[in-house]
Amino acid sequence: MSPDSMPPGSVRSAAELNEQIRALWLRAGGTLSAQERAEYESLVVEWAAAIRIKVIEAA
Repeated sequence: MSPDSMPPGSVRSAAELNEQIRALWLRAGGTLSAQERAEYESLVVEWAAAIRIKVIEAA
């Protein structure tokens, strides 16, 4: 599911996003197409947000 299709307020865990990023790289064989690059960038932005939430909750 792409971040654009996530319900508002729904947040995937950093671990889940990390797995999706790893799977994307495996599927791509280490070289991303333009579409895969866009997906990767979106996943990384969402992953960073999930990490920030985790840090805030831990504080």
